[in-house]
Amino acid sequence: MRLTLFLALICLLAGQPGSSSAQTVTQRLAAYMEGQHAVNRFAGMVLVTRHDSVLLRQAYGLADAEWAVPNSTDTRFALASITKQFTAIAILQLAERGRLRLTDKLSAFVPGFPNSDAISVHQLLTHTAGLPLDFEEIYLNHTAVSLDSALAFMKRQPAAFAPGARVGYSNVGYFLLGRIIEKASGQPYGAYLQQHIFEVAGMPNTGLNSNTALVPRLARLYYREGDTLVKNPYINWSLNVGHDGLYSTAGDLAQLDRALRGTTLLSDASKALMNTPHNRQFPGNGFMDRYGYGVFINPYYNHGHYLLTHSGGYFGAMTTLDRYPKDDVVIIVLSNNQAESHWISYGLAGILFGKTVEVPYVHRPAPSAPAGVSAFAGTYGEVSILFAKGQLYLKDLENPLVPETDRKFFSRNNPNRTVEFLLTKSGHVRALELTKGGVKETLPKQAKPARP
Repeated sequence: MRLTLFLALICLLAGQPGSSSAQTVTQRLAAYMEGQHAVNRFAGMVLVTRHDSVLLRQAYGLADAEWAVPNSTDTRFALASITKQFTAIAILQLAERGRLRLTDKLSAFVPGFPNSDAISVHQLLTHTAGLPLDFEEIYLNHTAVSLDSALAFMKRQPAAFAPGARVGYSNVGYFLLGRIIEKASGQPYGAYLQQHIFEVAGMPNTGLNSNTALVPRLARLYYREGDTLVKNPYINWSLNVGHDGLYSTAGDLAQLDRALRGTTLLSDASKALMNTPHNRQFPGNGFMDRYGYGVFINPYYNHGHYLLTHSGGYFGAMTTLDRYPKDDVVIIVLSNNQAESHWISYGLAGILFGKTVEVPYVHRPAPSAPAGVSAFAGTYGEVSILFAKGQLYLKDLENPLVPETDRKFFSRNNPNRTVEFLLTKSGHVRALELTKGGVKETLPKQAKPARP
């Protein structure tokens, strides 16, 4: 009964864009996340702070679905690729201490690797080394693969491009950075991070995942197969290191932000290097041209506010750490059931920065398909709407759109995405209002229609 009443309220608010104006920012943040939990089944932890004051600190859903154990504010979550930020910090620390140089070649630390005499530490940090995306064939579902076997497998993989020629996101590169940390420091990767980052920043709930060690309050991971949640597969955590592998709490990640404001972890010079978009010479690669060292600098989804960010996603773990240093805002979204943390964080930021953000609501298909939807097909900004098989699709034929009204549609695969077509007085389509994480963006229709 309580859930039914809440959903009714959410639907009412969603249908009245001005109704949120009387709410405080804190109330709007809370209502948005209640909608993400109740409607979109978000499970995880959210922390939003401004000037170190907590605006929202709330856990949702289950840490263990089989035992019905709820997530709490001190639940530890797998970080996925947010781990890369810690790897980059460790490399910069070792450079400060003269243990390595960013111009050093991979061959000095991992001899015999293809192109290792041409690949620099800098290129590994910026995803410009030409290495493959991943090596999950080795660390996924395999329990007895040695480090030497894993390296031998990576050495056999063809290069994606010549080192420094372009940009291509690579987990292999950050795995190798983990090996460099061990060679340069003389410590295991986890031990180095524990001594030089976690303890220094005051992060007692952060560590390296293990297949054998017991980790108190660690959330289990669940990913989605259609509408069903299933347990994540076996991951060999001894190999899934450097690019992935850490767990933490939202509170500990807030401590990381505080430490990075000062110089306890990195000097100002090192932070400047970390927060420089080094790949600007490689435009047209999504937002990889905004990559620094383990962090994206001011990507396009920044709401017009300076943003330092990294997200992660792998078999149920979906994580985002967004830092708006000029606004003194931190948004942390950690999920253990594959909820879209990056778009949720985007929606929370939109609320903080005064934008109209749609609260998630239950989408109900129209009783019948509206007529003339083929006229909606076309290109709107960089978004394509396709018409095929009697219906509309968002971007490709894997993303069907379901009519909610005669002009508004929602994504069957992702209820956080809606599209509404805006018409001229004469009834012609002039623009598309695209909603991502509840944030609306108006995109004018281009002259040339899109084709499937």
